Amino acid sequence: MTTDTTTQDATPDATAPRETVLDARGVTMRFGGLTAVRGVDLTVNSGEIVGLIGPNGAGKTTFFNCLTGLYIPTEGEVRYKGKVLPPKSFKVTAAGIARTFQNIRLFANMTVLENVLVGRHTRTKEGLWSALLRGPGFHRAEAASRARAMELLEFVGLAHKAEHLSRNLPYGEQRKLEIARALASEPGLLLLDEPTAGMNPQETRATEELVFAIRDMGIAVLVIEHDMRFIMNLCDRVAVLVQGEKLIEGDSATVQRDERVVAAYLGEPFEGAPGDEEAAEVEQAEAHAQAQAETEEEAAAEAQAESAETTTDAAPGKENDR
Repeated sequence: MTTDTTTQDATPDATAPRETVLDARGVTMRFGGLTAVRGVDLTVNSGEIVGLIGPNGAGKTTFFNCLTGLYIPTEGEVRYKGKVLPPKSFKVTAAGIARTFQNIRLFANMTVLENVLVGRHTRTKEGLWSALLRGPGFHRAEAASRARAMELLEFVGLAHKAEHLSRNLPYGEQRKLEIARALASEPGLLLLDEPTAGMNPQETRATEELVFAIRDMGIAVLVIEHDMRFIMNLCDRVAVLVQGEKLIEGDSATVQRDERVVAAYLGEPFEGAPGDEEAAEVEQAEAHAQAQAETEEEAAAEAQAESAETTTDAAPGKENDR
């Protein structure tokens, strides 16, 4: 498991004091009698990019779901900047944590700009009556949201496609759009779930540069990824999950040298590892629970999108793209 370990010129000053942005303590997630995540501790500080890796079924996405309010941990707690997070995903977003998903979740029949405006919706202060009456305050807020959305599209390289339908974007650009939408909520911590899945080497390199640029904006990043070259080049620290437990945490060189990590990726058993049958049961229960949670999340997101559409004028020229 060899990778390149390059040093980036844009790395923040290591001597500067860092705030603990995310503090997960003893996070455990059970589905019935099965344990998918067991007693995981993890911190992410300001100015850091932290990686979360592990074999398939290791509990990485379940842990992400516990951090973002999609699941309520059976045990343990998650704090963002010292405050315990509320057990609702939209409240977690409002608190300052945004995420992307392993499977892209864009609104296919909305434009690129409208997708970003949906993400911006959590930061707008205008209520229902303001939207219905469309007074001066509403128009100022709408103009500010559109301006910020265009800034983010420029940042990810999609400003020239603002009025295109998101479904017409190439795969790599859809990934960028999902990141722009997450950034629209002005997070202090961004969680990326396999951001380079399905990408070619050029797209992967562009994503790496984008994540560094996000870090340089002052946003901490926690990323799940299977591409070891990408994760080891990118991250300040890497934590390894195996069957729901944190096996090791450290810099990329330390993690790569650990024999247990190599064994886990090769599928070799190590002392204390659960058997295949137990692992399969956990994975099945995890998938079932996630499907239920995602159904609820998608319903809430669609409602939010409909609300955003009612407060956003139709973009000129949009019909030409349909």
